Order: sequence, then C-alpha cells, then structure tokens
Amino acid sequence: MENRNFIGFDPALVPSPSYVVDLSALRQNLAILSKVKERSGASVLLALKAFSMFSTFTLVGSSLDGVCASSPDEARLGREEMGKEVHSYCPAYTEESLKDFLRYSDHIVFNSQEQLARLRPSLNTLSAELNKSVSIGLRLNPEQPEADVPLYDPSSPFSRLGIPVSEFDGNNLDGIDGFHFHNLCEQNSDALVRTWEAVERKFGTWIPGMKWINLGGGHHITRPDYNIDELVQLIGTIKSTYNVDVYLEPGEAVALNTGILLATVVDIIHNGMPIAILDISATCHMPDVLEMPYRPMIWDAGKPGEKKYTYRLGGLSCLAGDVVGDYSFDNQITIGDHLVFTDMAHYTMVKTSTFNGVRLPSICTYDPVTGEYTLVKKFGYEDFRSRLS
Repeated sequence: MENRNFIGFDPALVPSPSYVVDLSALRQNLAILSKVKERSGASVLLALKAFSMFSTFTLVGSSLDGVCASSPDEARLGREEMGKEVHSYCPAYTEESLKDFLRYSDHIVFNSQEQLARLRPSLNTLSAELNKSVSIGLRLNPEQPEADVPLYDPSSPFSRLGIPVSEFDGNNLDGIDGFHFHNLCEQNSDALVRTWEAVERKFGTWIPGMKWINLGGGHHITRPDYNIDELVQLIGTIKSTYNVDVYLEPGEAVALNTGILLATVVDIIHNGMPIAILDISATCHMPDVLEMPYRPMIWDAGKPGEKKYTYRLGGLSCLAGDVVGDYSFDNQITIGDHLVFTDMAHYTMVKTSTFNGVRLPSICTYDPVTGEYTLVKKFGYEDFRSRLS
C-alpha cells in the first residue's frame, strides 16, 4: 500500500460518496506556507478558485493573510468567512459587479488599462458612496509559456488574461499601486524564476513605481520536491531590488494531498471488459479528469494490467463519456466495495455540478490526531432544484 495521509481512516464511518479532508494534512501544508512567509516576508493568500471549503477558514486564516477572488461571491465569501485581506481580479468588470467587488475587496486588479479608464469614473463614485478606497493593480501577461497543458496556460497565444507588453502604456499608470501576474500551473520554483525574468525584462522599467507585486498562483509549494529555498531567494531579491510588498496566492498548494473522494461500487457489468459503475461521477464530481485531462490515483490500485484484475470505472450519470479510467486491482472488486480517490480537495468541490440530477458528494473532515469524523454538509434534492427555475 502506498504512503498516504488519512492514518487510521475508516471509510465506513463517512457517507458515500463523500469528499473528506484530512485536517492534519491541511495543518502540515499551512505550516509549510507559514514558514515561507516567515523566511521571505511575503504575504500568502488562499486562491478560492481552487479551495473554498469555508468550514476550514478559521484554520487556514490562522496561517495565511487572506484570500484572492475572481467574482463578487468569492470576495464576499472570503470577507465574511475568513475576515482577512481580500484581493480580487476579474477579466472583465461591469459597473454592478465592480460595486460588489468594492464592498469586500482590499485590492482590485484590472485586466486592461482601457477597462480601468472606462470604469474609473464609476470606481471613484462607488468608492465615495461606500466610503472606501482600494489598492488598484494591473494584470500583466509575461508571454512566457510554462504550463504543460495549453488550456491552463495564461501565457498561451491569444490569451485573454493580462496585458502583453505590446499593449502596455507605461505613461498611463496614475493611481496604479501594483502589478499582478499569474502564469503557472502545478509548477516548481524554476518556472517562477523564468517567469519573473520575463516580467522584469519586459516591464522592469515601471516596477520601481509600484507598491506591491503579486506573483499569482500555481506554485506547488507544499509538494515534497518543491525548491522552497529558490522561492525565498527570489522573493528576497524582488523585495530588496524594488522595495515592494510581495504576494503569493496559491490555492492547490494549500489543499494539496489533503482530501479524498470516497466512492462505492454500485454495479458491475461486462462489455468486452468488466465495468464497475460507481456512486460518483467524473463529469459531476471531478471534471478535471475529463477536462485537463488527468488520471486520479486510487488507493491500492494500479495501471491497466499492472495487477491481476483490470476494470473500467464509470460514473453515475447517463453521459457516455462519464468514465474515470481503467484501473487494476490485486483482488476482484465487488458491489459495495469502497474505492478511495486521492488528492481530491482542490478543484473538485469548487467545480462540481448537479448535471443529470446526480447529487453532490457529502463534505466531511477527518482528524487523525483525535480520530474525529465530522459531516460538514450533506446535499439533497433542494440543492439540485435551487439551481434551476
């Protein structure tokens, strides 16, 4: 059996299906991020787009400085449930959404200078109405492709995210406090170093006039092989060279390897190979399996043919493509068996749907230190109905 968190976990003690977060593993990740803050002097924000399990926000907020949001509802969630800094970025604001962002945000980052100029009168009026000022930034596009999957690469050709240097107006920076860029996806510090070199090469002329630099997310800081020393050194160089505050906004790194998705075998059919139908859905409950795509790991399972018995694992919806993949096991699996999908805390709960009326998995926590299981949320018909009209 492979090494994993969830020491002492008993699948029979939580409902199936369920997302379960190991609080001890979450604390371990937060301890690493706290050490990065301490060593580098950077502020670290939770990217809500990856992990919005607000029942953990007291724990997360005890280590991190706040959240980053990309919608008014995310910004409100961060403000009301964590109560710390809220940094917001959206590819396009309307006057209505901008007012909601202003209510809850400390920083607001614009995707283009033209958009900021167009909304500046409204921004000033709304700020006066709310008696609130926010720090304004611009998102830059370093045009430095680093992500392995083009779909997830903000620097891919014709990207809608950020200002390329060809469109950047260095003479129009009045009222701009900082620059933001987000260029990475599940990557190590070397990708950030290359990205920063591109930012400095293209936009370095204007960085001395800024108060802060936001290095975005995608940093796999809590992965065992991540080069924290290189990250800390880079942040130190940026701070000392430009006298700016530095922000990081990891999401996946906060919840990396902290969660599982518990599933149960509901039926086994045969069509050229044995096919196990589970009480979960790739389409509804882990869409990145189909979208990215990627192959999730399962406790005690192998690649097709690696172990004695190979099965195709299918989801509960009627969508033909609702298939997790092919896996092998030492023993035959039977109806009622539990399967545990690993690393299911991030980009799962935040991306679920009730397509086909398939109910969402329950949300639970498990604390190996105390042995306590907590059912945080159980979903039902009203959760499906409330999304419709």
